[in-house]
Amino acid sequence: MISTDWTLYTPTTMTVFALIIINKAGGLIFNKNFQDGLQQISTNDYLVLAGTFHGVHAITARLNPVKNLPGSIPPGNRPEPSSGLEVLETENFRMQCFNTITGTKFLLFTDTTQANVDVTIRRIYDLYSDYVMKNPFYSLEMPIRCDIFDRKLLSYIREINNR
Repeated sequence: MISTDWTLYTPTTMTVFALIIINKAGGLIFNKNFQDGLQQISTNDYLVLAGTFHGVHAITARLNPVKNLPGSIPPGNRPEPSSGLEVLETENFRMQCFNTITGTKFLLFTDTTQANVDVTIRRIYDLYSDYVMKNPFYSLEMPIRCDIFDRKLLSYIREINNR
Protein backbone atom coordinates (compact mmCIF):
# COMPACT_ATOMS: atom_id res chain seq x y z
CA MET A 1 0.00 0.00 0.00
CA ILE A 2 1.33 3.42 -0.95
CA SER A 3 1.21 6.06 1.74
CA THR A 4 1.25 9.71 0.80
CA ASP A 5 1.70 12.42 3.40
CA TRP A 6 -0.18 15.53 2.26
CA THR A 7 0.82 17.91 5.02
CA LEU A 8 0.46 21.64 4.50
CA TYR A 9 3.11 24.18 5.40
CA THR A 10 2.05 25.38 8.84
CA PRO A 11 4.23 28.20 10.13
CA THR A 12 4.83 28.60 13.84
CA THR A 13 5.69 32.30 13.53
CA MET A 14 4.44 35.23 11.51
CA THR A 15 5.70 34.71 7.98
CA VAL A 16 6.27 36.70 4.83
CA PHE A 17 6.45 34.27 1.90
CA ALA A 18 7.12 36.39 -1.18
CA LEU A 19 7.12 39.83 -2.78
CA ILE A 20 6.21 40.70 -6.35
CA ILE A 21 6.49 44.20 -7.83
CA ILE A 22 4.55 45.02 -11.00
CA ASN A 23 5.09 48.15 -13.12
CA LYS A 24 2.23 50.37 -14.28
CA ALA A 25 1.95 48.46 -17.58
CA GLY A 26 1.52 45.11 -15.81
CA GLY A 27 5.06 43.87 -16.32
CA LEU A 28 6.95 41.97 -13.64
CA ILE A 29 9.91 44.02 -12.43
CA PHE A 30 10.80 42.15 -9.21
CA ASN A 31 10.01 38.89 -7.48
CA LYS A 32 11.56 37.30 -4.42
CA ASN A 33 10.70 34.26 -2.30
CA PHE A 34 11.64 34.46 1.39
CA GLN A 35 10.82 30.92 2.54
CA ASP A 36 12.53 27.66 1.70
CA GLY A 37 10.25 24.80 0.76
CA LEU A 38 7.69 26.83 -1.16
CA GLN A 39 6.46 25.39 -4.42
CA GLN A 40 8.61 26.90 -7.15
CA ILE A 41 7.03 28.39 -10.26
CA SER A 42 8.78 29.31 -13.48
CA THR A 43 9.76 32.80 -14.56
CA ASN A 44 7.11 32.59 -17.27
CA ASP A 45 4.47 31.80 -14.62
CA TYR A 46 5.55 34.88 -12.65
CA LEU A 47 5.15 36.99 -15.80
CA VAL A 48 1.67 35.55 -16.39
CA LEU A 49 0.75 36.13 -12.73
CA ALA A 50 1.84 39.78 -12.93
CA GLY A 51 -0.10 40.44 -16.12
CA THR A 52 -3.19 38.63 -14.87
CA PHE A 53 -3.19 40.46 -11.55
CA HIS A 54 -2.75 43.78 -13.35
CA GLY A 55 -5.83 43.05 -15.50
CA VAL A 56 -7.95 41.86 -12.57
CA HIS A 57 -6.89 44.90 -10.55
CA ALA A 58 -7.91 47.23 -13.40
CA ILE A 59 -11.30 45.53 -13.73
CA THR A 60 -12.01 45.55 -9.99
CA ALA A 61 -11.05 49.22 -9.81
CA ARG A 62 -13.96 49.96 -12.16
CA LEU A 63 -16.50 47.87 -10.26
CA ASN A 64 -18.96 49.81 -8.17
CA PRO A 65 -22.13 48.00 -7.08
CA VAL A 66 -23.90 51.21 -6.06
CA LYS A 67 -24.72 53.67 -8.82
CA ASN A 68 -23.78 57.23 -7.96
CA LEU A 69 -26.24 59.81 -9.19
CA PRO A 70 -24.78 63.01 -10.65
CA GLY A 71 -24.20 65.53 -7.88
CA SER A 72 -24.76 63.00 -5.08
CA ILE A 73 -22.36 62.14 -2.29
CA PRO A 74 -20.69 58.70 -2.60
CA PRO A 75 -22.19 56.18 -0.14
CA GLY A 76 -20.38 55.30 3.09
CA ASN A 77 -16.64 55.40 3.42
CA ARG A 78 -16.04 54.08 -0.08
CA PRO A 79 -13.04 55.73 -1.72
CA GLU A 80 -13.79 57.52 -4.93
CA PRO A 81 -12.71 56.16 -7.36
CA SER A 82 -12.55 52.50 -6.34
CA SER A 83 -9.07 51.26 -5.49
CA GLY A 84 -9.36 47.80 -7.04
CA LEU A 85 -8.35 44.46 -5.56
CA GLU A 86 -6.44 45.03 -2.33
CA VAL A 87 -6.52 41.71 -0.42
CA LEU A 88 -6.91 38.10 -1.50
CA GLU A 89 -7.02 35.52 1.28
CA THR A 90 -7.06 31.74 1.06
CA GLU A 91 -6.68 29.12 3.76
CA ASN A 92 -2.94 28.93 3.01
CA PHE A 93 -1.85 32.52 2.38
CA ARG A 94 -2.88 36.15 2.19
CA MET A 95 -1.92 38.44 -0.69
CA GLN A 96 -2.03 42.18 -0.08
CA CYS A 97 -1.61 44.76 -2.83
CA PHE A 98 -0.22 48.23 -2.31
CA ASN A 99 -0.83 50.40 -5.36
CA THR A 100 1.36 53.50 -5.57
CA ILE A 101 0.23 56.79 -7.07
CA THR A 102 2.41 56.02 -10.12
CA GLY A 103 0.66 52.69 -10.72
CA THR A 104 3.42 50.41 -9.43
CA LYS A 105 1.91 47.52 -7.48
CA PHE A 106 3.53 45.71 -4.57
CA LEU A 107 2.09 42.24 -3.91
CA LEU A 108 3.08 40.79 -0.55
CA PHE A 109 2.28 37.14 0.16
CA THR A 110 2.08 36.34 3.87
CA ASP A 111 0.74 33.83 6.33
CA THR A 112 -2.96 34.40 7.03
CA THR A 113 -2.14 35.26 10.66
CA GLN A 114 0.46 37.90 9.76
CA ALA A 115 -0.40 41.13 11.57
CA ASN A 116 0.22 44.68 10.33
CA VAL A 117 0.69 43.70 6.69
CA ASP A 118 -0.08 47.28 5.63
CA VAL A 119 2.80 48.56 7.79
CA THR A 120 5.12 45.91 6.35
CA ILE A 121 4.26 46.72 2.77
CA ARG A 122 4.68 50.48 3.39
CA ARG A 123 8.14 49.82 4.83
CA ILE A 124 9.01 47.77 1.74
CA TYR A 125 7.83 50.70 -0.38
CA ASP A 126 10.12 53.00 1.65
CA LEU A 127 13.06 50.68 0.91
CA TYR A 128 12.10 50.70 -2.78
CA SER A 129 11.94 54.51 -2.76
CA ASP A 130 15.29 54.87 -1.01
CA TYR A 131 17.35 52.23 -2.79
CA VAL A 132 15.75 51.76 -6.21
CA MET A 133 14.16 55.07 -7.18
CA LYS A 134 17.12 57.11 -5.91
CA ASN A 135 19.58 54.88 -7.77
CA PRO A 136 20.88 56.90 -10.75
CA PHE A 137 21.50 53.67 -12.71
CA TYR A 138 17.93 52.37 -12.42
CA SER A 139 15.68 52.84 -15.47
CA LEU A 140 12.00 53.33 -14.67
CA GLU A 141 9.63 50.44 -15.40
CA MET A 142 12.56 48.05 -15.95
CA PRO A 143 13.46 44.96 -13.87
CA ILE A 144 15.03 45.88 -10.53
CA ARG A 145 18.69 44.87 -10.26
CA CYS A 146 19.89 46.69 -7.16
CA ASP A 147 22.04 44.78 -4.66
CA ILE A 148 21.57 47.20 -1.78
CA PHE A 149 17.77 46.99 -2.16
CA ASP A 150 18.01 43.19 -2.11
CA ARG A 151 20.16 43.23 1.03
CA LYS A 152 18.00 45.75 2.92
CA LEU A 153 14.79 43.96 1.91
CA LEU A 154 16.13 40.56 2.94
CA SER A 155 17.31 41.96 6.27
CA TYR A 156 13.90 43.51 6.97
CA ILE A 157 11.98 40.35 6.02
CA ARG A 158 14.30 38.16 8.13
CA GLU A 159 13.57 40.44 11.08
CA ILE A 160 9.82 39.89 10.57
CA ASN A 161 10.07 36.15 9.95
CA ASN A 162 12.24 35.57 13.04
CA ARG A 163 9.88 37.25 15.50
